[in-house]
Amino acid sequence: MQLHNIQSKTKFRRGQRSGRGGKRGTTAGRGTKGQKARAGHKIRPALRDIIKKIPKSRGFKFRSFAPKVEVLNLSDLNEVYKEGETVSPATLVERGLLDRMKGRLPKVKILGQGELKKKLIFKDVELSRPARAKAGS
Repeated sequence: MQLHNIQSKTKFRRGQRSGRGGKRGTTAGRGTKGQKARAGHKIRPALRDIIKKIPKSRGFKFRSFAPKVEVLNLSDLNEVYKEGETVSPATLVERGLLDRMKGRLPKVKILGQGELKKKLIFKDVELSRPARAKAGS
């Protein structure tokens, strides 16, 4: 066997180099004129597409600016309050059932799960329908 007898099993063929005259003609398969016909063209995507690709704020979403309502059950109040005391956001924060939200007292809604064994006064607090029936107010 000699060097000129060696042949590769696969044919090696370079890709067609466009835009340099030769068989492809004048436009070299790039159409005519404009940015897309030029070498190294970069077309900016639409702004909305760019915004959607940013992971921090993917797309546009409406986030409500209404304050979140903190939820408690009637059963939570039994251990903390005595007979005839007032339940308000301020007293709930004092007794450690809730935390302040950005320095402010939270909006509170009390749900009717569990039994209320004491008579309490509710002030500046929303009550669900079952909670109102069980509290008797």
